[in-house]
Amino acid sequence: MEKDCLFCKIANREMETQFLYETENAVVFRDIHPEAPVHLLIVPRKHIRSLNDASEEDRNILGELLLVAKEMAKKEGVNESGYRVVTNVEKGGGQMIFHLHLHLIGGWKR
Repeated sequence: MEKDCLFCKIANREMETQFLYETENAVVFRDIHPEAPVHLLIVPRKHIRSLNDASEEDRNILGELLLVAKEMAKKEGVNESGYRVVTNVEKGGGQMIFHLHLHLIGGWKR
């Protein structure tokens, strides 16, 4: 855990956040600034600064994050209509919180 990392604090229940799903390796909660009707954050409990900082040791966690995204899309009812899974990397890629996380975004009526 990184001392001042917002997502480390959330994942370790040091901040009040309603988890929609959690495992030993990951937590899922709603984005407080949603860009779509469904906008979830899928966050590993382990502090990995960004995708650039992931190592071979993190392979299982990274795979789990994608499988959690698939499961959450189904639970949120967007698996058939479609959704996006996005990770922003570094400032130039839009990363604002430097703890790796996936955005699951969907639910638009088109």
